[in-house]
Amino acid sequence: MRSKNYGNDVLGGDWRRPRKGQIPEVPAEPGLVAEDPGSGFCGAVVGCDKFGVTLEDRFGKRRVFPLTRSGFLIDGKPVTLVRPAAAPAGPARSASGSIAVQGLRAQVAKESRIYVEGLHDAELVERIWGHDLRVEGVVVEYLEGVDDLPAIVEEFAPEEGRRLGVLVDHLVEGSKESRIAAQVTSPYVLVAGHPFIDIWEAVKPAAVGIRAWPRVPRGIPWKEGVIAELGWGDDTGAAWKRILGSVNTYTDLEPALLGRVEELIDFVTG
Repeated sequence: MRSKNYGNDVLGGDWRRPRKGQIPEVPAEPGLVAEDPGSGFCGAVVGCDKFGVTLEDRFGKRRVFPLTRSGFLIDGKPVTLVRPAAAPAGPARSASGSIAVQGLRAQVAKESRIYVEGLHDAELVERIWGHDLRVEGVVVEYLEGVDDLPAIVEEFAPEEGRRLGVLVDHLVEGSKESRIAAQVTSPYVLVAGHPFIDIWEAVKPAAVGIRAWPRVPRGIPWKEGVIAELGWGDDTGAAWKRILGSVNTYTDLEPALLGRVEELIDFVTG
């Protein structure tokens, strides 16, 4: 029977099909751009778990939003973001993004080396590329500055099979570091550098939870000036632990550093 008050049987037809006007569900895949209409915050998906979805805007600022019904806009249309389906299990990756070698055993270190300027540089390289370097048998040492780099290279005595890679801070045209690097001419030495004043700047501000690294006036020690501007107290050692603890994978570092370290590893292992 058909009731004039209730119309067609509500159980009739295929009830599994979405009804007209139903808000679609969209997997929160990395890179998907969505907007929270309540706050107006718009950004790309950088993470999604049972607690919510994390969006990052074009300035590197991140915010976490709960996965609610029809809580977002994509191209101006309301959607419900859901956790993406689990990806098929693939090979384990190291922090640098390379395939991790399981059951790695210690091996005799190669004669080739990578030198970096300071302890913080060495710790950051170890955190991201430590697995890769152990696979290759390459040791990283720190110099406490590059003022004596030509003499250090001469003492190392580079040759075929005994190469040297050097990572230099603030290697930009016209800098003191660039003039020192130009004195090294051996074909078995590669001096590669990033543009940052200090290795701290090679960590993305968003990873540390800040909008940007402060600009420190000339005449003020850079590290001390940074932590003063950020209100982190006066202990640079504690500040570095805070920064290093925020770095988990290569995605937390600036491309200008990533490329140079990969270049050095390729050079000394080639």
